[in-house]
Amino acid sequence: MLTTPLPITTSAEQAGVLAMRDIWRADELAVSRSTTCSTGHRALDAELPNGGWPRSALVELLVQQHGIGEMQLLKPTLVSLSKQQRVALIQPPYLPHAMACRSWQVNDRNVLWLRPGSSADALWSAEQILKNGSCGAVMLWQSNVRAESLRRLNLAAQSTDTWLWLIRPLAAAADASPSPLRIAIRPALGGVSVDIIKRRGPHCEAPIFVSLPDMPAGRQLDTEHHETPVHRAPAAATTRISTTALV
Repeated sequence: MLTTPLPITTSAEQAGVLAMRDIWRADELAVSRSTTCSTGHRALDAELPNGGWPRSALVELLVQQHGIGEMQLLKPTLVSLSKQQRVALIQPPYLPHAMACRSWQVNDRNVLWLRPGSSADALWSAEQILKNGSCGAVMLWQSNVRAESLRRLNLAAQSTDTWLWLIRPLAAAADASPSPLRIAIRPALGGVSVDIIKRRGPHCEAPIFVSLPDMPAGRQLDTEHHETPVHRAPAAATTRISTTALV
């Protein structure tokens, strides 16, 4: 026997609206209660779920080559976090420079540099730092990471209040990863070209140009064309940098 449908009251409608707020649709950026911090770049924030770098998550930065601007991209976040918390740099490709940190206003006393003897030791160090919560952020450089190690890093990140960035070669973009946010970074005139290849939300159709005015001389060129420079000046003709810089 069919019964008359129950009338929908105003309170029921309001409850339905509140319930829908916690439902994420695949055609829109995810919004959650997780903590994020602004990247310091408005165009990039607008394309990231919750408007910034997610905490307690594995974030992958896939670079065409080291030193193209990945550190400059993270500069606003590192400056903010280093004021009160330690930032761990694990197996960076270049020697960290205290004077460069100070010129950025990064508190070099809160920068922890680890140089493990092997990739396995580097991954173990990152896991331990994440588990004990001794640092506000961890930056880990690795060339080859097994899928099992990625899962362990992701689980360790989810159990702590720490920001985690894993910097890998751009070729790793073809590999599967549990990371909720994967970003490809390529050099561009006057900054970097950022391509979001994985996020909680719709596919990012076009790369995002992020201007980096503090990049060393020779990269601060015409910003109307964001392609990677094709012609390189000879080594003898390159402009010398009078002060230390992080890229």
